[in-house]
Amino acid sequence: MLTIILEAAVGAGLAKLGGAIGAGLVSLGAGFGIGRIGGSAMEAIARQPEASGDIRTNMILASVLIEGVAMFGVIICLLAVVLK
Repeated sequence: MLTIILEAAVGAGLAKLGGAIGAGLVSLGAGFGIGRIGGSAMEAIARQPEASGDIRTNMILASVLIEGVAMFGVIICLLAVVLK
């Protein structure tokens, strides 16, 4: 593993490696966050069905905000891969 990282460090390879790892971490983090939001919302709806409309709206809003931040993160990481 160390030899692969050292070979990637030659030239601009380290920036590309960091950008690729960063894009993967951003995607995993966004997926994990949206999954937790969805699970918590379903649990809340099961406990209080009359508030399902408000819960669903808040769940969608939070998911969209997470998606936006994740998109910025992935774009920045991919720019590091392409421009270096």
